[in-house]
Amino acid sequence: MSLVRVHNMSVSLDGFATGEGQSLASPFGHAGTRLTEWFFPTATFQGMTGDREREPVSLASEPDDRFARRWGENIGAEIMGANKFGPPGWQDDPEWRGWWGDNPPFHTPVVVLTHHERAPLECKGDNTFYFVNASNRDALTLARELAGDRDVRIGGGPTIVRGFLAEGLVDMLHVAVVPIILGRGVRLWDRLEGLERDFTVESETTPSGTTHITFTKAASR
Repeated sequence: MSLVRVHNMSVSLDGFATGEGQSLASPFGHAGTRLTEWFFPTATFQGMTGDREREPVSLASEPDDRFARRWGENIGAEIMGANKFGPPGWQDDPEWRGWWGDNPPFHTPVVVLTHHERAPLECKGDNTFYFVNASNRDALTLARELAGDRDVRIGGGPTIVRGFLAEGLVDMLHVAVVPIILGRGVRLWDRLEGLERDFTVESETTPSGTTHITFTKAASR
């Protein structure tokens, strides 16, 4: 059976994976881009942004990119929550097509968990978004069908990832712990006490100051 994976989930030292006050102008709330500064200089990020304005790729980012680039390896579909697809209220705007423009970076089917279902949205680059009101397990069944023999990525946000972890549905989790304090926002680890007992845990701190922690279930090694 295909694996269920989480990649590049950035978390502050105090456990927040996004800031407070998400809006169209502030996709990550008051956190701004502070959680993802480690990611921007990597070759993986530059490849995802296409022709958009880029920051220079830094050779010093290679240790971070070793983790970042696993994001796309053997992925056949993604599952994301409503707040990753758009700001609060996007469901009431039939013209909203996501944060990413006409050619999103996923290049796979994407299952969007939302209480407001709508027709699938086809974009360039083999991106098709399916909007479903379903349980995590039912969404995973659909994503596996769409992925074929490849793996399924849980793309976030933190509430969605936490839910899949709580149900024991995740085979591999990569968390990038960023050395900042946010103080408020949405936590990743709430109500997941003892989670580490189900995984083999490895960590590496890179020159950016980011600590990459990988949780791998024994059955998926």
